[in-house]
Amino acid sequence: MSCNGIVQYKYANHSNAFYTTTGKASVLFQLINQREDFSFALFSGGLSNPKLKAVSNTIAFANPKAPVFPRLATGKSWDEMTVTWTSGYNIDEAIPFVEWGWKGQEQKRSPAGTLTFEQNSMCGPPARTVGWRDPGFIHTSFLKDLWPNIEHTYRLGHLLTNGSIVWSKMYSFKSSPFPGQDSLQRVIIFGDMGKAERDGSNEYSDYQPGSLNTTDQLIKDLKNYDIVMHIGDLPYANGYISQWDQFTAQVAPIASTVPYMIASGNHERDWPGSGSFYDTPDSGGECGVPAETMFYVPAENRAKFWYSTDYGMFHFCIADTEHDWREGTEQYKFIERCLAQADRRKQPWLIFAAHRVLGYSSNDWYGQEGSFEEPMGRESLEKLWQKYKVDIAFFGHVHNYERICPIYQNQCVNSERTHYSGTVNGTIHAVVGGGGSHLSEFSPLETQWSLYKDYDFGFVKLTAFNHSSLLFEYKKSSDGKVYDSFTISRDYRDVLACVHDSCEATTLAS
Repeated sequence: MSCNGIVQYKYANHSNAFYTTTGKASVLFQLINQREDFSFALFSGGLSNPKLKAVSNTIAFANPKAPVFPRLATGKSWDEMTVTWTSGYNIDEAIPFVEWGWKGQEQKRSPAGTLTFEQNSMCGPPARTVGWRDPGFIHTSFLKDLWPNIEHTYRLGHLLTNGSIVWSKMYSFKSSPFPGQDSLQRVIIFGDMGKAERDGSNEYSDYQPGSLNTTDQLIKDLKNYDIVMHIGDLPYANGYISQWDQFTAQVAPIASTVPYMIASGNHERDWPGSGSFYDTPDSGGECGVPAETMFYVPAENRAKFWYSTDYGMFHFCIADTEHDWREGTEQYKFIERCLAQADRRKQPWLIFAAHRVLGYSSNDWYGQEGSFEEPMGRESLEKLWQKYKVDIAFFGHVHNYERICPIYQNQCVNSERTHYSGTVNGTIHAVVGGGGSHLSEFSPLETQWSLYKDYDFGFVKLTAFNHSSLLFEYKKSSDGKVYDSFTISRDYRDVLACVHDSCEATTLAS
């Protein structure tokens, strides 16, 4: 446990069923550096009636303030990579920086900014009460003027006031391709992963059973993709701030090597009276503050978590479903601007992503509402997806996998299932919320537009081979094998071709 609340717990009778009669059992815990000493407490009475029986001596990390858990993200321009990390050093104790450069070449240093947040930054309980824990200091450095597709090494440093430097270990990343560059480019997309304890212990909210499977498959396959999109519901900390450390530690092998781009979900942002579009308490009082501080995204304003980013032949428009997206709103104008900015000759693969389902889902509770979507979702945005010919729209929130046909106004506009060639006519939708949290049931109603459903944990991989060939693969987290896939093959003229509601009126007049 930490000094202000249990971080993990185990039952003594897990290792010895006769513990209550013998009084003997053993429990093992894996601890991560959370900037403070730890001690172990023995309780009787279970969770319902705990009584403290004994407390161990404290144990300490050699340097609890050391820099940990680096998280890469793309910057506001294609030739910029950002590195964000956590430490125990405020700026009056040490100067944070990143030492980096081409692999095997002379290294340079880039400064880092420092942020944190306070208990009174939280909007309500438990984040403001029993769930509060000091998050340490969050540092971000901008590595600029990168050449495309170059392997870089980097390490995190803190220059102490006595002149010595505290270093992290060495990490590496590959810089982004130039927008439109013709090279192999591979993207991983999923939502709703959460975190779990590798030592088998519990924490306050033990309901993300598949998160380690997804994490471990991605770590195993690290050399075979270039960027990750985690579209909302990150640790499900729900106001227990220690869980953000647990999550950043869990994804660090991935996020330290490839850009780990996130979207805002209900469990990051929503809180009554806080300006979120949904007046629910799903964030546990966090109201977006930890997510906006712990992870960098190239948004104009990180409190409004919508942004665009480029990766070679891909152009991504990431929306924030926890803020209003309806026509006339600030976010709607951003979405249209983002989609319109895609130069489809250079960036043929236009991807829209958001947390809640603004398109189509056969989820049980959406089925009961009769809408198969968030209310006012596609009513507001479908004409934009059609006008700008969005290739694929990805959503999380629903904890399963589902692929929908190329669709417009509830109708499949292409009868193909596995290989789309030429003009596709509409946007393909995919629900990819099976990252790790407890699974969501499908509606018993058979929706005509649903091509593939899976009640299991998994993620999607997109591979752009060139400007005219894209592969979509859905993989299960349990074995990493492909269970659903399709390809798109087309030329630039096919992207330009007018389909229903996509082109301005034309005339033959001379």
